[in-house]
Amino acid sequence: MRTRWIAVAALALLAGVTATAQVTKQEMAGINNFSRVDATVGCGGATAPEAMAGLKREGFAAVINLRQASEPGADVEAGKAAAEAAGLTYIHLPFNGGSPDPAVADAFLAAVSAPANQPVYVHCASANRVGALWMIKRVLQDGWAIERARTEAQAIGLASARLDEFAVTYINAHR
Repeated sequence: MRTRWIAVAALALLAGVTATAQVTKQEMAGINNFSRVDATVGCGGATAPEAMAGLKREGFAAVINLRQASEPGADVEAGKAAAEAAGLTYIHLPFNGGSPDPAVADAFLAAVSAPANQPVYVHCASANRVGALWMIKRVLQDGWAIERARTEAQAIGLASARLDEFAVTYINAHR
């Protein structure tokens, strides 16, 4: 019995390590808090328009921007122009972290999973909102447990209790 308990505990620990082991922080010019989640997804915080050409060189096909145009430094139009000039698909899904909208989560799930957008780079100002939406994606589309998805989302940048609560509520409403 004790051996079985140890084996279960080891598997649980391994699952938790696996969830965060995929998130690799990297330095990338013009991007705050850049992370590679796997071969098809990159995440980050504030992303300068000048970074778009580098994202294309890294192999990304699309950029999903979660910033609101009214945020200081967001420069959505310049980001869009630079992304399109670099040959990237640009998707703007303004997501208010203080008042999260489930419709944006719906649109995010469709955009992030569309084969034409792979590999995809997703960003907001700090990666907090990215983490919340990524947590939803992991549970609803990839079949992960909430705790495992939360651990990965926190490694990406999820720090807000409000966004964590939004993600869990959204997940529970869409299971």
